[in-house]
Amino acid sequence: MRPPCEVVIRYVLPAFRSTVARSLVEDYGFTQMRAATVLGTTQAAISYYLGERRGKKIRVFERNELVRAAAVDVASGLAKGEMSSLEATAKFCQLCSKLRSSDDFCQLHREVETVDEQCKVCVVAGCA
Repeated sequence: MRPPCEVVIRYVLPAFRSTVARSLVEDYGFTQMRAATVLGTTQAAISYYLGERRGKKIRVFERNELVRAAAVDVASGLAKGEMSSLEATAKFCQLCSKLRSSDDFCQLHREVETVDEQCKVCVVAGCA
């Protein structure tokens, strides 16, 4: 049993960070060290994200359009100095709520975990 919140922490957050890090480095010319500083992580973590050594399950979320759009928006805001770390965190929380209230999340959850086809935990428990 993996509740939706655990799926977010194990898969969605790493996919989001990875996409933001990749955009900062590839699209905005950040060094790995500068990207790490902006994201509040280490250069080694950025290197790990860029090396695409994450598992297949995380890639499922990296391909999700909601995740990609939010990550690109955050990367742009951080790179241009138009978004604070707090605002980036709020953006992720909005993404999380939006994802968990969508059928997309249920489908993605089923792709990475064994979930009963009748599961509607996010809707019933008010996760969204």
